[in-house]
Amino acid sequence: MKVLFIGGTGNISVSVSKLAIERGFDLYLLNRGKLNVTIDGATTLIADIKQPDQVKQVLAGHQFDVVVNWIAYLEEDVQRDLELFRDNCRHYIFIGTASSYQKPLTHPIITESTPMSNPYWTYSQQKIRCEELLMEAYRQDGFPMTIVRPSHTYDTRFPIGVGNWASYVIPERMIQGKPIVVHGDGTSLWTVTHCDDFAKGFVGLLGHPQAVGHAFHITSDFVLTWNQIYEQIGDALGVKPNLVHVPSEFINKIDPNTGAGLIGDKMWSAVFDNTKIKRFVPDYVATIPFHMGIRRTLAWFQAEESRMQVSEADHALLDDILSAYKHHQ
Repeated sequence: MKVLFIGGTGNISVSVSKLAIERGFDLYLLNRGKLNVTIDGATTLIADIKQPDQVKQVLAGHQFDVVVNWIAYLEEDVQRDLELFRDNCRHYIFIGTASSYQKPLTHPIITESTPMSNPYWTYSQQKIRCEELLMEAYRQDGFPMTIVRPSHTYDTRFPIGVGNWASYVIPERMIQGKPIVVHGDGTSLWTVTHCDDFAKGFVGLLGHPQAVGHAFHITSDFVLTWNQIYEQIGDALGVKPNLVHVPSEFINKIDPNTGAGLIGDKMWSAVFDNTKIKRFVPDYVATIPFHMGIRRTLAWFQAEESRMQVSEADHALLDDILSAYKHHQ
């Protein structure tokens, strides 16, 4: 089966790319070639997806069974893909987000039929509009699309609530004994999923004819409190973290960029029913609990000194919140 990933070298998609190769898919990666990531066995095509004429030239002569866009974010991205791939693929998969589900929830268990409504976070709102455009294309024209909604999925990122998740700032602060900002009282329930687990469910959907027209979330069944997430990061480092609890609404006042992701997603409990993905991909099961997965993440960062470099801005964000909250009390 011939598969095109637009992107395919990011935090989530690397694991999927590797598993797709392992499962025998003929994988092509379309990207700008800017990231120093190599997927053995994949064919790389160099083009900027935002330049349709350039993409058409690179894809000339190719016909794909499946196209996955890992980086579509705006309605214009989806509209461009509809024009590019309407007659050039048998199955198109859009990467949505589980943060699009209703906030606050009216039922504690999230299923794919949970209403899509997030009045707080622009990122989620834009993803919802993308989904609506695709569903309209499916209903009116039969465009063979599937939507996949990851939740907090990690590998080369730290699944944290406040701070730069692509940075080593949280482990560094823990090791140095510096305070860590935890939103709320840290007792709300949260689901984090290792990318290798996510990949098992996702690869099972590639080219799946009965998945057309459907939406799926793919998450772990392991549920933790935010306190437990930070404590298990500290345990993997061999330290006891100094956690300081700050209301999400207060964080939003100090840093609206962080606040939007909290009030629009992470301050609410998120427990997912994965029945649907297991019905379509019967062998899907998440097997990497966080206390094991976070050790993989730490090992990846620690494998290269450059990955553990922390900017002053990363520390300043946390210090500014802590300072403001101290004066507020």
